[in-house]
Amino acid sequence: MTSTVPGAAGYGANASALASQYESITFAEVYRDLIHLFPTQPATVVDIGAGSGRDAAALARCGNQVVAVEPTGELRREGQRLHGALPIDWMDDHLPTLDVLRQAKRRFDVVLLTAVWMHLDPQERELAMEAVAALTAENGQVFMSLRHGPIPEGRRMFDVSAEDTVRLAARHGLRCHHQAEREDMLGRADVRWSFLALRRLAASAE
Repeated sequence: MTSTVPGAAGYGANASALASQYESITFAEVYRDLIHLFPTQPATVVDIGAGSGRDAAALARCGNQVVAVEPTGELRREGQRLHGALPIDWMDDHLPTLDVLRQAKRRFDVVLLTAVWMHLDPQERELAMEAVAALTAENGQVFMSLRHGPIPEGRRMFDVSAEDTVRLAARHGLRCHHQAEREDMLGRADVRWSFLALRRLAASAE
């Protein structure tokens, strides 16, 4: 069944082609500017908007405990097919509130949001940042990428700046400690990306 989540519009019908596109780039290539900040010891990870599971799989191979959250059933099934041999806990849930995941009252050392944030409107981003902060363990990190450029036909996207995202994160106890800008990994000349690393400080340090 195709997802009715607004930000996921257009993804279900093209799940197979999109999964192939996602898998054509490695996790290390995507996060080349932030990869030195990821935990070196096994950690708890949640990949929100996991798509084909490329990033979840890479992190699971390193011994991390990984939850992959993907609202589009067709993409989730592609991910399970491609990476079924890995101990990834797949979950049907979505931003902005992540109600299913939050009911488990778990917190994660790493929260990953790859090419997800630009699907949320301003009100949704406010709710989503609250949810993300609630899922992040003390001293845990949030890694996210923001897409800048023309909106593809049939997609719901918004122009979200890194600066606005950093300010919003700070209001929810997440402090930016690394920021990078780079070209599009698929070679699109009119698309660029921002990458942010946010850290949730211990309550006494906020």
